[in-house]
This record gives sequence, structure tokens and C-alpha cells, in this order.
Amino acid sequence: MSENAGVSTDRFADYGRPRRVDGGLRARSARGAIGRSWWSRRFLEVLESFALGTRLTRGRSYARAGQVLTLDIAPGRVSAVVQGSRPQPYQVSIALRPFPDALWSRIEEELAGQAFFSARLLAGDLPDELEELFVAAGAPLFPAGVDELTQRCNCPDFAVPCKHLAATFYLLAEAFDADPFELLHWRGRSRAELLDELRARRVEATGVVALPETVGAPSEPDGDRSTVAPVGAARALVGLSTTTLPEAADRFWLPPVPLPDRPPRLVTGSDLLLRQLGAPAPAIGGPGMLERLRRAYRAFGPDDR
Repeated sequence: MSENAGVSTDRFADYGRPRRVDGGLRARSARGAIGRSWWSRRFLEVLESFALGTRLTRGRSYARAGQVLTLDIAPGRVSAVVQGSRPQPYQVSIALRPFPDALWSRIEEELAGQAFFSARLLAGDLPDELEELFVAAGAPLFPAGVDELTQRCNCPDFAVPCKHLAATFYLLAEAFDADPFELLHWRGRSRAELLDELRARRVEATGVVALPETVGAPSEPDGDRSTVAPVGAARALVGLSTTTLPEAADRFWLPPVPLPDRPPRLVTGSDLLLRQLGAPAPAIGGPGMLERLRRAYRAFGPDDR
């Protein structure tokens, strides 16, 4: 495990250059800063504010060279495998305490109560104002100090972070670029869990009753029905009120829910779908293919300025 013991790392210089990797997770940025979205830049700003030294620079080089073989994000823990100079890759983990369920419930209530946040999140976007809401709820999205992170690597370097951990940090920031919901997943809520909860709370708050989300013919003698997601017109009808027209005539021109103080900003880039799907497997191009597709989407898509 890497830990700061005040030991000189000069004795590790004889391990030489890292072994070359084919098909590793390579950072999209070839030079300059890593991170394009507000959440990835904010994460790296916080990380770099901890004054962690030159290992962040060496880790950035590792990230750009494709030395990170795998990266997995789970509630409270990020795991990675990083190839160094030795034949056996190193096992890396970065733990950050996830928010407890009771705190998430309070946050979800706040999010569902504001149409601005609900609209942006359900559209697949994380607005920068979200950070303020989490702070006000007593649940800062980003660690306030390096001691909130439990960093482990089985390399022989005693420094924290070692370059393998640093490389994982930079690839993690780019994972937030590809799918901002991974940041919330690290804190304890997956995209599906959060959006399902928001939809349910919006239905409860507005009185709008959703249609059943499964259709299909009986598949068993006892009347069980096969589970099929609504398609076509059925998807358009999901969430519409069951109130009859005569009952609703007196409030036809009224908004179904209170309007926010400012209209939701639903401006999204042409690469929204790419950001939601994330990078493809290394065998079919990995992050490099994602970047080429993003440039093509912008070149051939409509001007959204």
C-alpha cells in the first residue's frame, strides 16, 4: 500500500520506463489540462489544491500513455489496474465515503421540488448549480481535504499519491466528462436509481399519474404478463394526467406545476448521446474513437449557438 513515510523514492528509478500497453484507457487530452466539463475540472481543481507534488504530473503522463488498463466506479470506491514498469500491473483503489440513504433521500426531495434541476437531470445533464444544492444539504460533492480519500496502491512507492494513483485520478476526471452521473454514482446513487426516484417524487408532488410501464400478453397460465418497455405512442402517454377534459377545462391554460424562478436551461451540445454512452471498448477504438465521433457530431450537427 502506498503511504507517505518520508522515504526517498530515488531507489525506484532503476525500475525504468513503464511497460508499453496496447488497448489501455488513454486520456483524450494530448496536452494541456485534462477535463472539459465543470464537474471534471472542479474535481481536478480540488485534487490539485491538495499540493500533492510532481506525482500528479507523472500520473498525467501515465494517463495519456494508456497505462491504465481498467477503471471501475462503484458507490464509495474507484478501482483501477495500472501497468507500471514491472510485469505485473498494480491494483489501485480510491475510496470516498458515500452519502447515507437518509441524506440521499433529503437531496432527492430537494431536486424533485425544483423543476429546473429535475428537467436538467432527466435530460442527462448536471448543471453547475447542483454543487451549491449539495453543499446546502450538508453533502459536498467533492472532498474538502485529502484525508477524506483513502488511497491504496500495491506498488513499492511509499508516496501518496503514487503515479499510478494519480493516473487513476485523471482517468476518473475524464470518466466524469463522459458520464457526469458517475460522480453521483461514486457518492452512492446510480443514474437509474436517482432518475427513477426523481420521477416518482415528481409524480407524487404534481399529482400526475404515470401509466403502467409494462405491457404485454399473458405469458403464463396463471395470468403473469411479460415485461415489455412502452414504445411508440405509449411512451408519449406515460406521465399524462388521468383527469378528464371537463374536469380540467377551468385550468386548461394554467401550468401543470409551479414554474421555477427562471426557465430551465435545456441547451445541450450535439454530443449529448456520446456523453451518456461513454467510451466504447478498447477493441473498437476506446476513448480515441469517442473523440473522433464527437468531432464528427459537431461538424455535421446543427449550429446550437
